[in-house]
Amino acid sequence: MIGRRDLLKSGTALVLSAVVVPPALAAGIASGPFTADWRSLIAHYQAPDWFRDAKFGIWAHWSAQCVPEQGDWYARRMYLQGERAYDHHLKTYGHPADSGFMEINNLWKAENWNPGELLDLYKSAGAKYFMALASHCDNFDAYDSKFMAWNATRVGPKKDIVGIWAKEARARGLKFAVSQHAAHAWHWMQAAYAYDPEGPRAGERYDAGHLKKADGVGKWWDGLDPQELYGGAVMPMPEGMTSIAEANKWHDENDGPFPETPPAANPAFTRQFYLRTKDLIDSYQPDLVYFDNGDLPLGQVGLDLAAHYYNAGLKWHGGKQEVVVTIKLVPEDRKSAVIEDVERGNRSGIEPHPFQTDTCLGDWHYNRQRFTDKSYVPAKDIIHRLCDVVSKNGNLMLSVPVRGDGTIDDEERRIVGEIGDWNRRYGEAIFGTRPWKIAGEGPTEVVSGQFINGDPKLDFTAQDIRFTQKAGVLYAITLGQPLGRLTIASLAAAAGSRIARIEAVDTDAPLAFRRDPAGVHVEIPEGVSHPFGMALRIIGEGLV
Repeated sequence: MIGRRDLLKSGTALVLSAVVVPPALAAGIASGPFTADWRSLIAHYQAPDWFRDAKFGIWAHWSAQCVPEQGDWYARRMYLQGERAYDHHLKTYGHPADSGFMEINNLWKAENWNPGELLDLYKSAGAKYFMALASHCDNFDAYDSKFMAWNATRVGPKKDIVGIWAKEARARGLKFAVSQHAAHAWHWMQAAYAYDPEGPRAGERYDAGHLKKADGVGKWWDGLDPQELYGGAVMPMPEGMTSIAEANKWHDENDGPFPETPPAANPAFTRQFYLRTKDLIDSYQPDLVYFDNGDLPLGQVGLDLAAHYYNAGLKWHGGKQEVVVTIKLVPEDRKSAVIEDVERGNRSGIEPHPFQTDTCLGDWHYNRQRFTDKSYVPAKDIIHRLCDVVSKNGNLMLSVPVRGDGTIDDEERRIVGEIGDWNRRYGEAIFGTRPWKIAGEGPTEVVSGQFINGDPKLDFTAQDIRFTQKAGVLYAITLGQPLGRLTIASLAAAAGSRIARIEAVDTDAPLAFRRDPAGVHVEIPEGVSHPFGMALRIIGEGLV
């Protein structure tokens, strides 16, 4: 990894990190059975029933990066010459040496945001919990942060976005979650210290490379330090690069998105991250904290935060363990200590520990092209993903991209509405259920993994069936519309079991069936099923 560079190509001194961390209001870990080590987390944690029952959540992955409507990672990609976001920024806002991402934060006004109306829509779609983005990799806090001056109460919306979401979600009986991505900011935002390797302004450092607090006097950001937002120049791109390919290679190898370790050259960032996240936990008492990390973030800091959160949660809930931490890529021996999050991926069979899959209707950050091209993920595919995940002991967290002004577009509304229509008919087979003996059957192979070709579209059929169970009832859910007769091979005649009745979940009328060594053959009358698939209620003895 490239170390610090002391001088810009122009000869101007490079501004290094000067983050001032105020004293902690309550820096210590809450007392309780959890200590800040994996052994303790494994020994004492148990996933709460509310999470296992909830099955479906909706996420507002909403920040200033939604303002340009160019999709994901705008705060980084606008500093990468050759990227679409860079070209858009140059054309719309000016050169990143003159007008950087901090200016986009100021343009985020949330002027048409109606959180109650959105949450009513999401609850009607079947969501049992809601997640708000608290801090993304752009290092901006969307809440009333005591330890980060660059936050939504001072810049942009001038509102406590997370606090308002929390109040409105809880008023509707939804569990409330927050997502924290800012542990990546120390390397992810180093692109703001780079420069164009090609063109008329080649070699001129972008805004982070020269702006300091004193430069804001008399401007909208008077009193704020750009170095705090951008994280400090711990490893700016070295001088002398003359091609986009060379610059991209350097970024990929040095300041890309995935290191999980704390920055040795900037311990103040690590300390500030701890204080910011602890403040987030203590101030809003979320039911779930999603860390966008392949481990608990920043080494020991992540363990400290998990132990504090778990102990604090016990105090909030009268000694009952009711809070959840999710991270990615969890080793098998740690899956009882946290909930594994499987981003844009799948599991091939039933998992012994509860997990969560998260996916999105489009890009994580709002991309207007998804609307104009009609390229959102259709409701049918979301329902199929939900059924598949639930049958395997998981939950689905769905991101519905929000525009900078706080609205969602008409296509998103239509898709969310269609998800709700299906859940109202067949949600009995989803919510509050547990896996059966096997997850399902059918011809479509599902492979375990994350980011499998991005987010793989699986072309399920009515012969792909998923099973769940609840209160002594077995449910069979088809991942396509059955027409005429449906055969469920996994329910072939077997000693010790008897099927007394089969119904469509949205009715009490019995369906004709027969059972033989090839399976159960159910007659599906015309008009009973749904184009996305249907759920059957199977009642008998020895089935569950």
